[in-house]
Amino acid sequence: MIGAVELGVIYGVMALGVYLTFRVLNFADLTVDGSFTSGAGVGASMVLAGQDPALATLAGAGAGLVAGAITGLLHTKGGIDGLLSGILTMIALWSINLRIMGKANLPLLRQDTLFTPLREADLLGTWGSVAILAACVLVLGAAVVWFLSTDLGLAIQATGDNGPMVRSLGVSTDFTTILTLALSNGFVAACGALVAQYQGFADISMGIGLILVGLASVILGQALLGRRRVWQAVLAAVVGAVVYRLIIFAALWVGLDPNDVRAVTAVLVVLALLLPRWGLLRRLPRLGRSGRVEPPPAAAASPAADSAGDPVPAAAASERKGV
Repeated sequence: MIGAVELGVIYGVMALGVYLTFRVLNFADLTVDGSFTSGAGVGASMVLAGQDPALATLAGAGAGLVAGAITGLLHTKGGIDGLLSGILTMIALWSINLRIMGKANLPLLRQDTLFTPLREADLLGTWGSVAILAACVLVLGAAVVWFLSTDLGLAIQATGDNGPMVRSLGVSTDFTTILTLALSNGFVAACGALVAQYQGFADISMGIGLILVGLASVILGQALLGRRRVWQAVLAAVVGAVVYRLIIFAALWVGLDPNDVRAVTAVLVVLALLLPRWGLLRRLPRLGRSGRVEPPPAAAASPAADSAGDPVPAAAASERKGV
């Protein structure tokens, strides 16, 4: 189980990236399926070339930044639908990733990685390793919270809430969209590089279906913890990644066929979306709500029901500023 928690914490970096596009920007970005593999491929290739693992991870994140920026340019400057822009970039990345890796699978079993010090100290696979990884991811999450509380971060949030209104105030929504997509895929690619080093290999197909994993992490976490404040939503994304890995671990432990994991993920996302609408998860006490049951959307003063069923105040951007 500890291994599942470790992997879940690492995937929390990916969940932060999906949160930025799915929740903050309100953009369904499918680029992540390709950028995750790009990060893994670039990171693994540089490690095999003898480069420092930390530098290789940063280079992998850079590859994701470029991929996200391309999707943003296709959408904003090319006028292509956002969903189609992500699909086009994802498809192109399949061939690009093969070029980067040189073959479909790159083993890293005898290479020094970021996890080598933990392994040599006999910490990998223990709660000490989980604590170290969690601290690193929480620091990254704190940076995301800080960024979203800046003027630029508030502009990004406002772009996701009401793009036309923000443009009328002189904000370049093209820039905020491109920047957010780049940052999101940078997080996803960095996670890909970390996962490749943790598992000891990079594979061309390791990013297939990752968008569903990211959505499951974000939706599950926010269905359990809520998302009324930015720090709460960011924490929920990371916790959701851990919860998702634990659920998959439990499903495999009881004897479920590994080929059914994607079906389990789809069912989890459906349940996380539907249960709050049926009022079941609202009865659970949530962090920051003092255990109080939230009123249904119809009873709120100015509600705008989100896709997970939680009422969102109309002045969302101003409320988020009070993190």
